[in-house]
Amino acid sequence: MLGRPVSVDRQAAFLESIASGELRVESLLLADYRRSAELVAIYRDLPLGAVDAMVVATAERLSATTVATIDRRHFSIVRPSHVPHFELLPDVHRNA
Repeated sequence: MLGRPVSVDRQAAFLESIASGELRVESLLLADYRRSAELVAIYRDLPLGAVDAMVVATAERLSATTVATIDRRHFSIVRPSHVPHFELLPDVHRNA
C-alpha cells in the first residue's frame, strides 16, 4: 500500500477496518526491530525493505502464518523462522 498509488476510497476503507476492529495494528517491540535488521541483511540482494522486514518479524513473533499483501514477490521469497512459507492473501490462484 505504501509503494503504490491507492485510491482514496480504498485508503478510507483500510483505515475504517482498523477503526472498527476488523484489523488489528500490532505495536513493534525492540526485538522486532532487531529481527528486521537481520532480515534486511539476509535478503540484501532482494532487497527486502524495512516495512516488509517488520511485517515478517512481527508475524514470526505472533506465530502468524498468513500475510495480506500486494507484494507477493518479496513475501514469496522470504522464509520465516516458524513456518516453511507464508500463506499469502489475497489468494490469486483461487477461482483462477
